Amino acid sequence: MHKIILILITLCVTVTESQAQFTRYIVKFKNKGGTPHTLANPSTYLSAKAIARRTRYGIVVDSTDLPITPRYLDSIRLTPNVTIHNTSKWLNQVAIVTSDATAITKINAFTFVQSTAPLAAKVLATGKSKGANKQAITNITNATLNANNTLNTQLNYGNSAGQVNIHNGAYLHDKGFTGQGMSVAMMDAGFNTLNTNTGIDSLRINNQIKETWDYVANEASVNEDDAHGFYCLSIMGANKPGMMIGTAPKANYYLYRTEDVASEYLIEEQNWTAAAERADSIGIDLFATSLGYLDFDNPIFDHSYPQRNGNSALMTIAADLAAQKGILVCNSAGNNGNGSGSFVDYKYVAVPADGDSVVAVGACDVNGNMANFSAWGPNSNGKIKPNITSVGVATSFINLSGSASNGNGTSFSNPNIAGLITDLWQAFPELNAMSIVDITQRSSSRYSNPDGRFGYGIPNMKAAYAIALQRVQAQAATISTCNTTINFSSKDAGNNTYELWRRLPGEASFTPIKTMPATAGSFALKSYTFKDTITTPTLGTASYYIRHILPADTAINYANITLNYATPCVTSVAPVNALGIKLAPNPVKNALTITLGTATATKLYITVHDAKGALVLQQNLKNAATQYINTNTWATGKYDVKLYNGTTLLLAKPIIKIN
Repeated sequence: MHKIILILITLCVTVTESQAQFTRYIVKFKNKGGTPHTLANPSTYLSAKAIARRTRYGIVVDSTDLPITPRYLDSIRLTPNVTIHNTSKWLNQVAIVTSDATAITKINAFTFVQSTAPLAAKVLATGKSKGANKQAITNITNATLNANNTLNTQLNYGNSAGQVNIHNGAYLHDKGFTGQGMSVAMMDAGFNTLNTNTGIDSLRINNQIKETWDYVANEASVNEDDAHGFYCLSIMGANKPGMMIGTAPKANYYLYRTEDVASEYLIEEQNWTAAAERADSIGIDLFATSLGYLDFDNPIFDHSYPQRNGNSALMTIAADLAAQKGILVCNSAGNNGNGSGSFVDYKYVAVPADGDSVVAVGACDVNGNMANFSAWGPNSNGKIKPNITSVGVATSFINLSGSASNGNGTSFSNPNIAGLITDLWQAFPELNAMSIVDITQRSSSRYSNPDGRFGYGIPNMKAAYAIALQRVQAQAATISTCNTTINFSSKDAGNNTYELWRRLPGEASFTPIKTMPATAGSFALKSYTFKDTITTPTLGTASYYIRHILPADTAINYANITLNYATPCVTSVAPVNALGIKLAPNPVKNALTITLGTATATKLYITVHDAKGALVLQQNLKNAATQYINTNTWATGKYDVKLYNGTTLLLAKPIIKIN
């Protein structure tokens, strides 16, 4: 059974190939000795965009980025009857094609070769699979299309309304985040009709298809191959108002064929790795892959459940390496959830969805009901899988005739949510890939109680947007006498409002005290200042927070700011001699007597600091002519005593404590 995570159908495949001689192998090298490239000058093997990504997110260029040593490749290439199929610098290995056993013996004798291992049997004569349509497709009528557009949005989604609406995706789209400037790589089995299909004509017209390559046949064209990748592309990239709008219709796409549907061998994982490295080197932001591998035409390559531990399979290792290099990797969880496979524990997520840093996507319907075919978690190392869930039941896509159809599979749930994650990252490029993953998971319906079916649940892009705003904002506060200054930065588009909320010592709750409009302009990080003058007696801990009020009934509270007023606010000093206030006795032993004399007070309190300036006492006092302060617990020494009425200093006097 082929491991493209296809629409849920039963494939009847007759494997005519017997246990043939292997003709495709991996040659793994010991090192990268003698390479002409250096870590100090990555411009010889990484694009400016790839280097900028590493710089932006603090990612160090390391030895896995260095190309394979050229003389090693030359030696392999010059070996008789050997053809290099593709290479992997991350894994320091090369895939070769040969039917000559003596060639393998010669290669193993090279001092720089660590090992050789078979990848696949002989290449099919055609080398290409000409776009067989294997999916069960249901056509959608125009009446249904129009009726499904129930979102309160600026876009007419048509048939894709439900699959966007379940994630509040229109919230991002209506703010203008539809993937502009983002680069998405899709590795799949082919993109049949890519060059002519009217259902994705906007991608061609706007030059959003940036690159194609067939890693199976080593040629540029992917247009005549299997249609599975095309369907997935349409879920993200279609832009046909009234019929279907994808989740990232303005992103740029890089399309790679890595899966050969005519057979199933480990070579396809090597192909994916080669494509992933190409995508990384040119600065791709996100991978959206609807492929997965469990069992193969030859069972020696099968990935048993213990091997699906996030660290073992070739493609999983490569996917996690891509994540380490700052790429956000989304992959279908798998359609093997019913467990009817070739070995025990077949039902769990496929490779590379088991990867520690891979976002594995399960499938549900538009009402949030889990699809029975969606693969289970966790991976065999206990990692929560799937990570999130999206619509993979009756998902809308563009068929080969350019009209809307629907179908089932985690193949479809993955690009649906991957497009919205792309849009979220477009809005917050200052956050790295794993932060965007974390935010997406935190926004999801089961974040507080994840399980092995939904993972963290169904993401909510409105909630994710709010969490991201909290992550990128910054604030700092200072106190000067009775004045508080709060400087903060926040992202907005100018149609927002900020409120300052405050709770003074002794107050039970926060109250809003100031409001300011956001600065006009595009969505960007902007700086603001709130100032608060204390006009009431304040001593102790005061708290503030900023409330960011957005359109569409959304409000976000930023983190509390806590300030300690160790010295009460003083706005004036009373003429002490005229008030007749007395502190006695001095020196004091057991109790200090406070006599107000002619003074009157509405909010009287006292502070006492020792000779080192440490606060010993702060206390509200009764408005009585005479009252007492217990000094039994005070150590002997000198103390500074201050008496206040609100923000007016009534008396400041040194007191000596004796035993």
